Amino acid sequence: MDLVKSHLLLAVREEVELLREQIKELSERRAALERENGALRAVATPQQLARLQPPPP
Repeated sequence: MDLVKSHLLLAVREEVELLREQIKELSERRAALERENGALRAVATPQQLARLQPPPP
């Protein structure tokens, strides 16, 4: 039973590590996209920005 438990714990640890790495990569990608979005909004005209606003309900 200990062998099964050890194997399961190892598999879970490996999966957690993979998920942590994926979260890190996605967080970095999100930050880069937010910076890019900010830069684009800074140079956009008011008319262009108005087109990005959702219509009122």
